[in-house]
Amino acid sequence: MAQNHVKSIHTPLLTWYDHNHRNLPWRETNDPYAVWVSEVMLQQTQVKTVIPYYRRFLDTFPTIQDLAASDLQTVLKMWEGLGYYSRARNMHRTAVTVVQKHHGSFPDTWKHIRGLPGIGDYIAAAILSIVFNKCYAVVDGNVKRVLARLFRVGTPVNQASANKMFKKHADRLLYKPDPGKYNQAMMELGALICKPYSPLCGTCPIQPACKAYQSSTVDIYPRRVKSKQIPLYNIAIGVVLRNNRLLITQRRHDGLLGGLWEFPGGKIKKGETASTACIREIKEETGLTIAVHQYLTQVKHAYTHFKIVVDVFICDHVSGIVTLNGPVDHRWITLEQIDDYPFPKANHKFIPNLKEKLGC
Repeated sequence: MAQNHVKSIHTPLLTWYDHNHRNLPWRETNDPYAVWVSEVMLQQTQVKTVIPYYRRFLDTFPTIQDLAASDLQTVLKMWEGLGYYSRARNMHRTAVTVVQKHHGSFPDTWKHIRGLPGIGDYIAAAILSIVFNKCYAVVDGNVKRVLARLFRVGTPVNQASANKMFKKHADRLLYKPDPGKYNQAMMELGALICKPYSPLCGTCPIQPACKAYQSSTVDIYPRRVKSKQIPLYNIAIGVVLRNNRLLITQRRHDGLLGGLWEFPGGKIKKGETASTACIREIKEETGLTIAVHQYLTQVKHAYTHFKIVVDVFICDHVSGIVTLNGPVDHRWITLEQIDDYPFPKANHKFIPNLKEKLGC
């Protein structure tokens, strides 16, 4: 890449960023802990969603020592609704590691920061460049889109083999005198101008250097491998009542939605009714014999790789004591105690119906 071509990108990009960047709370600090929290939250999540979570999180855990000293359930409750809960579990593990092995100070080398739980190349590069002014280029979805159009990258952006190519382009283009500002400018350009659909090419500061714009092919970049159809699962869930208390179970800590609490249930088998599946699943998971008392509602929810349609029943405990098969813990709680536990979004979609039905 010619040096004059690089300069033709740096100057207008950084000037544009100076005048057009958004005033976001994590840009008001140089604290590696706060920047790390923001970068983890921003993975797969929109900025407008993250801002209130970020502020509440730092109000509750102002320092990494506060986060490390907290119990995981409190962290999961603070994260509730943000999704991708492995992020919260890894953040808690990282906080404990930093306090125990790094004396409470966030490490400032690639080797040590990259070795922390849940921190991959992107977050490591973001923290090291933005906070410590070290020359590491970030490559996230926004940056890939800018690079794909800037250099007309033909390899599909969601193909594993493309990662090295995008990293190579990003490293060559990095503005070494101020890598943190440059990285933020590239991400901001992708978020505000070089959008996935209907990009604002007319106001793009690096438009003269963009090969896709020059060839009128902006709309076909970045290229993508067509995703497989997302499967749909039908689920039956039972709200089991015993002596005016509700049964909730806790998911395994190492899987999807790990550590969260939920009302028991599972997949409906072919040829099985939802109510029959509810009775069977609760028997298999908890050892309890129940009777379906009333149909509550149906909710739908989409995860990254699958969708679910959930039929929810209010059930009565008939016999048996809880013997768990799958879940790792259980509680019999009052309706008022529901808000004390972190639940998945799919459960939250019917909890208001449940409160109304049972009189809370």
